[in-house]
Amino acid sequence: MAKIAFVFPGQGSQKVGMGKDIHDNYTEAKETLEKLSMEANFPLIQLMFEGPEAELTSTQNAQPALYAASMMALNVLTGQGIKPDFVAGHSLGEYSALAAASVFRQEDGLMFVRKRGELMAKAGENSGGAMSAVLGLDAAKLEEACKKASAIGIVGIANYNSNDQIVISGQKEAVEEAGKLASEAGAKRVIPLPVSGAFHSAIMKPASAEFEQYLADKNFHDAHIPVITNIDAKMEMRGDRFKEKLAIQIYDSVRWTQTIEYLIGEGVTTFVEVGSGKVLSGLIKKINREAKIYNTDDVAGIEAAIADLKK
Repeated sequence: MAKIAFVFPGQGSQKVGMGKDIHDNYTEAKETLEKLSMEANFPLIQLMFEGPEAELTSTQNAQPALYAASMMALNVLTGQGIKPDFVAGHSLGEYSALAAASVFRQEDGLMFVRKRGELMAKAGENSGGAMSAVLGLDAAKLEEACKKASAIGIVGIANYNSNDQIVISGQKEAVEEAGKLASEAGAKRVIPLPVSGAFHSAIMKPASAEFEQYLADKNFHDAHIPVITNIDAKMEMRGDRFKEKLAIQIYDSVRWTQTIEYLIGEGVTTFVEVGSGKVLSGLIKKINREAKIYNTDDVAGIEAAIADLKK
């Protein structure tokens, strides 16, 4: 029997109006968002549905908003009896995956991602930093470019997004140097990204240390569904290990290509992107053209997924 993976998007998939269509059409979604908004110390629903975009895009707001959109779609799907064999999430999306696997309560997850966003935003403000997407260059060559550029500052791989899209992150001059070396090594394009900090780089280590302390006394259970984690693209089930991995994940690489390849190796043929946008669907198609992918960005997408997956 074909196996299904639920995958959850990360920062960059937010947009004004996210989740409204689902909220207005499904009782489970409406109840989910209302419950989560009661835990939030900011106007979550208003920001998601009305913006303003600049405020929604700020890291400390975007993270809980994306998480909430994923929880809404998740609860509609599971309410229809659609259950995944595996879960995984891209960066922030890993928290949605852990909530889906019952590692912590959905309400607690909202508070975790709000705190994570605040700490990452603070680290970004304190240190600046930059990120660039590198297209069409082999990972090993880009790793070598980063290694050479590290002579002038912090730079490394932030996201292995697909075989031809990798994001680098670190101090501005070092990221620029690595980008120049990548172009010389044959990269098709190097695109600077509009970000507020050097996420998934060593610049985020102060945020990671603070977040590790914050999580120390929080309640994490063993997973009910196998979770493929970002930092190693391996299956994890143990609650205590998730705490360690989430702290490391803030400054370590997101191994998304390796995660999808792992899932395909485990027999997954169908991926459901649970939440806002279609970013992961595009990346998965680049990694494996045979994969069947569903989106849950709106009612039409959810209905198509339910109709096919309940057969």
